[in-house]
Amino acid sequence: MPTPLSLFNLLFIFISFSTSPYSAAAKTRNAPQDLVRSSCVHASFPNLCIRTLSSYAGPANTPRDLAQAAVKVSIARARRVSKYLDTLSGAKTKRERVALSDCVEQMYDSVDELSRTLGELKHLREETFRWQMSNAQTWVSAALTNEDTCLDGFHEVESEVKDGVKRKITNVARVTSNALYLINRLDESRGRPKLGH
Repeated sequence: MPTPLSLFNLLFIFISFSTSPYSAAAKTRNAPQDLVRSSCVHASFPNLCIRTLSSYAGPANTPRDLAQAAVKVSIARARRVSKYLDTLSGAKTKRERVALSDCVEQMYDSVDELSRTLGELKHLREETFRWQMSNAQTWVSAALTNEDTCLDGFHEVESEVKDGVKRKITNVARVTSNALYLINRLDESRGRPKLGH
């Protein structure tokens, strides 16, 4: 049976290891994941927000990084859907062809608006912060409207194509909605911590 002294020594060793640089490194490693979780918890689609941003390959150490990452995710998915829509050119009915053509145009507009948003977020400055955030919010909201308009175009269409398009556009709309939430959150915090570069 260990003596009280050896128990004390074991406890001391345990405490030393738990506060060692290795432990600090582990906390630093987990910091981006903690930021993702705490930032996504009140998003429109929190699980999707956590899943897409946790697997994001770039740096996401600040609220600004996260907002940029969310917009990049949205751009990537909108581009993917645009390519998918281009493959559906052999639509059967005129109504289906018109809905697809309109939807392709809406998605291109979404990509353009989201790309402009990303450009604004990359070059935030203290003196123009409020104006830049207003631009970003306007463009992401417009992208969301485009995605809704695309879905509306298929309202009267009954086909197998409709289900695939609806599923993919809904996914883009959800990540875009999360991106808008993170931009609004960044706006409320005035970009703190420091905007940086």
